[in-house]
Amino acid sequence: MSETESKNETGAVQKGKRRYLSAEKKYQIFLETQRGDQTLAEILRREGLYSADLARIREQVKEGALTRLSARPGRKAKMVTQDEYDALKLELEEKERAMADMSVEVTILRKKTNGGSWER
Repeated sequence: MSETESKNETGAVQKGKRRYLSAEKKYQIFLETQRGDQTLAEILRREGLYSADLARIREQVKEGALTRLSARPGRKAKMVTQDEYDALKLELEEKERAMADMSVEVTILRKKTNGGSWER
């Protein structure tokens, strides 16, 4: 049986859409498995998951916890969208080009005045 197949009440294999779980649902499943009042097999069967799915959920919970716990107190870093990032990167490149052009102009002006010295 593949990931997109499931069994109906009669035990026949049906093909279905891939199921996506919300973050809240994944966390709920994680907490249920940690409690120990039900077996893992019962929880997985009820949710229609495989043990590999649970391993992936556990890894995601661990990564999220480590990320959050490693954050330093104080101001949180602002996340920017990809469009904002691209715009900022383009603006930076334009400013770097402008600075390079001005550097060339300053070098030329220095050569025209007393051998590169600003003093007269």
